[in-house]
Amino acid sequence: MSLALYGHPFSSYTQKALIALYENGTPFEFRCIGPDTPEHAAEWLRRWPMARFPLLLDGERQIVETSLAIEYLQLAHPGPVRLLPADPMAALDVRFLDRFFDLYVMSPMQLAVDCALKRYPMTVEEGRAIASERLERAYAWLEGHLAGKTWAAGEAFTLADCAAAPSLFYADWVHPIPETTPVLRAYRTRLLARPSFARAVEEARPFRPLFPLGAPDRD
Repeated sequence: MSLALYGHPFSSYTQKALIALYENGTPFEFRCIGPDTPEHAAEWLRRWPMARFPLLLDGERQIVETSLAIEYLQLAHPGPVRLLPADPMAALDVRFLDRFFDLYVMSPMQLAVDCALKRYPMTVEEGRAIASERLERAYAWLEGHLAGKTWAAGEAFTLADCAAAPSLFYADWVHPIPETTPVLRAYRTRLLARPSFARAVEEARPFRPLFPLGAPDRD
């Protein structure tokens, strides 16, 4: 087996890559980075000293940054589910939405988490307040964008949805998606029901006590 993924099941960006792999039933070896597998951590850091999850390894070729890894999978290991449209303009729309979820949903969520882990010189309350304000704006934009759509870019499940699933999953834990955005709430529910993401969620379930803000008793 040539493909290996270094990461952790509870990591949002690892889940993003796992969704793409699961969507196409792509064979791969998952090399979990944790205290029980020091050999995986050592090899991961040797290959990528930036120490960010995940790292995709295909033989001796390594791909970092999850969006690029998913695009690489489509090029080198294509499957029945095309996560980037063939039409260049449609693909551009998908890439924009992928960046939107990473930058405007995942990043604010991560800010709140990092403050709780004392990685920034601000209190948990300050970090969560900043995250909440940014997420409110993102939620409002998504409510309008998603109207009439099944998935982020239309009727096809794409790279954008791989990004949306873990970002909205954890963002809703940090700052709950309000009832005033029913379209977005319904979209998050559809993502949770998607078999590829449902599998990732279940695999990460044992690690929920690690969530520094307290994982809610749902999902």
